[in-house]
Amino acid sequence: MTQLSDAEAPPVRIFDPAAAASPGTPPTQTASGPAAAMEGLVRYSRALGADTSLVLRGGGNTSVKVDETDVAGRPVRMLRVKGSGSDLASAKQGDFAGVRLDDVLPLFGREDMSDEEMVAYLARCLASPSDPRPSIETLLHAFIPAASVFHSHADAILSLVNNPDPHAALDAALGPDVLRVPYRRPGFLLSREVGEAVRAAPDAPGLVLLNHGLVTWGATPDEAYQRHVDLVDRARAWLDAHRSIQPFGTVRRPALEEDARRGIAARIAPVIRGALGGGRAAILRYSDAPEVLELVGSAEGRGLAEQGAATPDHILTTGRLPLWVDARDPADFDGLAAAFRSALDAYRAAYAGYVGRWGGGREPLDAPPRIILVPGIGMFTAGATARTAGLARDIYLHTIGIMRGAAPLGGYRTLAEEDAFHAEYWPLELYKLSLAPPPKEMEGRVALVTGAAGALGRAIAVRLAAAGAHVVVTDVDAARTADTTREVASGDADRAIAQSLDVTRAGDVDAAWDAACLAFGGVDVVVSNAGIAHCSSIEAMELADWERSLAVNATGHFLVTRAALRHFRAQGRGGSIVFVATKNVTAPGRDFAAYSASKAAEAQLARVAAIEGGEIGVRVNMVNPDAIFEESRLWSPDLREQRARAHGIDPANIDAFYRSRTLLGVSVRAIDVAEAVLFLAGDRASRTTGAMLPIDGGVREAFVR
Repeated sequence: MTQLSDAEAPPVRIFDPAAAASPGTPPTQTASGPAAAMEGLVRYSRALGADTSLVLRGGGNTSVKVDETDVAGRPVRMLRVKGSGSDLASAKQGDFAGVRLDDVLPLFGREDMSDEEMVAYLARCLASPSDPRPSIETLLHAFIPAASVFHSHADAILSLVNNPDPHAALDAALGPDVLRVPYRRPGFLLSREVGEAVRAAPDAPGLVLLNHGLVTWGATPDEAYQRHVDLVDRARAWLDAHRSIQPFGTVRRPALEEDARRGIAARIAPVIRGALGGGRAAILRYSDAPEVLELVGSAEGRGLAEQGAATPDHILTTGRLPLWVDARDPADFDGLAAAFRSALDAYRAAYAGYVGRWGGGREPLDAPPRIILVPGIGMFTAGATARTAGLARDIYLHTIGIMRGAAPLGGYRTLAEEDAFHAEYWPLELYKLSLAPPPKEMEGRVALVTGAAGALGRAIAVRLAAAGAHVVVTDVDAARTADTTREVASGDADRAIAQSLDVTRAGDVDAAWDAACLAFGGVDVVVSNAGIAHCSSIEAMELADWERSLAVNATGHFLVTRAALRHFRAQGRGGSIVFVATKNVTAPGRDFAAYSASKAAEAQLARVAAIEGGEIGVRVNMVNPDAIFEESRLWSPDLREQRARAHGIDPANIDAFYRSRTLLGVSVRAIDVAEAVLFLAGDRASRTTGAMLPIDGGVREAFVR
């Protein structure tokens, strides 16, 4: 696209809603055929979404106007616009709502329209009841006559407009030919103002929404996209040429060395998580990215952070302001914890005052800080899930980049407090929250499962994840642990992490907890499942086999339980430990002395843990499975043969033998044990501790007495 030089450019065109005339409606440009137009919309929407400096997950909006036919075969002019909640990076044709233009274009002549009226009206204009809910910015796309419209929150554009003099910055970087519309919350009035501005100057290269983002248009999605990236590239080039060497001022608090800061971060994360959660669990993500450490360690960092979010859209994920924790010595854990608690109290008081100033007597939302900045350590972000906490992290990393870009323009400035409040308490967004499905049973909780690479541990981990838990998948077999983690995550990479763990090594156990705290902020449920089964008569048993059984089946559970109780005490939210014991605890068998004795020690450990854990709200329970043969590493071919010999039967008949001795005449599956673990781990067993639950099909000799 040919760009005008500064000398050739017309005077700057700033749209003034108060002075706007009623420009005529220029003819709408026609994209190519519907199939080609939609194919282009999907392709270039994905291209826009693939660049995280333009849009992040769920952000941005694109559209195309096409000629279609309705259910009766009549021609209809249709706006296909990204549906609410879909993601441009993975856009499909079904993600674009169809809105009949003949129904919505007459709205352009209205003076005003409430958000509620607009949403209800748009719902009646959909091409099909099965279409996704159209974006709140649907009318903005409709009122621009061009066939295709692209909108983003490009970092480079936000650097140009989030400073004391955005018009001067836009003039310098993009030239005065780019239209500007003053900040207004998305809705009918903003859509009409944008439509009036573009209709008055249809040849303008694009339009900047102050404190919001960039809008471009074209005869095709290709043209709208190319204009978009051309303007963003010009903004980037200008910012690069004027980049500040020290955008955040001099260094005030250097970061601790990596091992030290990550060690402190792992210790402070559960303290933060426990204090933030209130009645709900929160997931934390930790970042010590270089730009984070630069910001939090700088002289001007706190002042910049307290300017707030870069756009109203970001407020919905990151909150308006971060929590800044300034400890005298970040390496002093006790001092850091005290500084955090003090800062959190001040944050909550300030938030109540903010709502009081602008809320007209309304009750504040339950809105704990979602960004926690700690000089010397880094950043924690909070969300209901790892995905939402990760999105908050990603947005704030981009916000830091926007701050950096704004530095040579007089510094970072953003929305006025009143505007930020109305964005945060926007009724449409609050309504969207009410439409969210109810949380799953284990939503927001983190489970650590030992021995998770085996059939039983894998089934438990998968079941907990299906119930909404985030899972730390641990096992001594690193390769199988990675495979299990992929199965547990089931396409959601944020749902689970893999951690190699030998439960007999205290260092491994501590490392597993550190990994859990850095990935998710803490742990709520521990399933102590790792175990081995040695089969031998007492007379023939080697001392090494006896000691190995005790090391894994008794000491391993001790090390895991000790770490769990220490963690739960620091986190201050209670917790649940489920021990996977065995039928042999209550009914030992021949040639199983090492297994039965070591598992009996595990059971006694669990009982004592229940006694000691009660005072901090920790429940401890046991499940006693028996004879789970499916894909079991415990039941190796050698063990099956040895147990068959002990019972005097053919090894080929061992499954049937164990089934026949149960009162119910059934085989026990890994999923049966997993369901019992889920019950004991969650709120359905909130009044149960110290219990032993058999999952053995009914073995009379193993009745708990």
